[in-house]
Amino acid sequence: MTATVALIGANGHGRWHRRRIAELTGAGRVRLVGLADLQPVDPDPPVPANVPLFTDHRELLAQTRPDVVVICTPPHTHLPIALDAIAAGCDLLLEKPPVASLAAHGTLAATLASSGRACQVGFQALGSAAWQQFRDSLAGLGPLDGVTATASWKRDDVYYARAPWAGKRTVGGRAVIDGVLVNPIAHAVMQALATARAAGSGKPRQLAVERYRVRDIEVEDTAFARVTFESGLAVLIAVTLAGEDFIPGEIGARGPGGRSLLEYPKDRIALPGDAGLRDVPGRTDLLTNLLDHRANGTPLLVPLPDTADFTAVLEALTVPDVPAPHLLGSEWVMVDGPQRVIPGINEVLRKATETLALPSEMGVPWAVNPIIQRLPVT
Repeated sequence: MTATVALIGANGHGRWHRRRIAELTGAGRVRLVGLADLQPVDPDPPVPANVPLFTDHRELLAQTRPDVVVICTPPHTHLPIALDAIAAGCDLLLEKPPVASLAAHGTLAATLASSGRACQVGFQALGSAAWQQFRDSLAGLGPLDGVTATASWKRDDVYYARAPWAGKRTVGGRAVIDGVLVNPIAHAVMQALATARAAGSGKPRQLAVERYRVRDIEVEDTAFARVTFESGLAVLIAVTLAGEDFIPGEIGARGPGGRSLLEYPKDRIALPGDAGLRDVPGRTDLLTNLLDHRANGTPLLVPLPDTADFTAVLEALTVPDVPAPHLLGSEWVMVDGPQRVIPGINEVLRKATETLALPSEMGVPWAVNPIIQRLPVT
């Protein structure tokens, strides 16, 4: 049976969802019944002539009554839109990060349970065959000595002008989720936390984090976070948007049996015995998986409960009393037009993931002391 689908948030990353919905429409799996966005909908990809456009998601829900809603709006708007969609009888594909707090996570989870509706969260790298092989390799490594995540990207001044909420901590009194750890490179954080859980490390219990920025924004563009789990396992995350040579995103796990590495954006892995990274083709599309779940009960790849650890870390990074990220002085930042780069940052990223140490513990001259927080039980 063909499911009816609507997309709320049709611009930006929503354009990717529109292309995927078009592919599934061609395969006879779905029928697009509406698009919603506060701004005029980008004509690329073309909007089918019979698909209505809305500026109010509630009008879309009332008029089209879709079976499935894809929510691809700014993260701080997710919860109210999701609750409206559930009340309208819809299943959800909710983009990452799903919600802004554990309280919101609990509200959404309870509403899903009472309604019988399903929610898939858009951490799409968890649907890859490469992730499955990497995860399966963990048992052969023995008790893990550490899990790491690193990425080195560049984002310029235009990136922080992309939306009124970009680079902000709050908009209109609501918390905004736009720091490097919880939005642009959130996949690295989620994959690292999922690795620790897959290795049987229990729940995350402590966060030690150093957050930095290279321009006048309110959130971090460079961060080092060490999450300690119940078993004592340390997960070290080192990421930047002010990088040098591009590191797309790497998840590492090591133990007595060797090391495994996952380059999650490119679906490449290197397991013990491999000469180097190798391609592992194949990803299960999360919307397709949600449709299969609706049709025959196929387990969801990224159900909302599996993202609770991520939400706990996100909340610790975004609560109002957390100090603003440290602004690096001009002596530590190279400015090239709209680009800003921290010279030597890639070496710091690599050393952090090798030693599981934070910059302040390595004697990096621009480093400041970490903020250490207990994480709530999820």
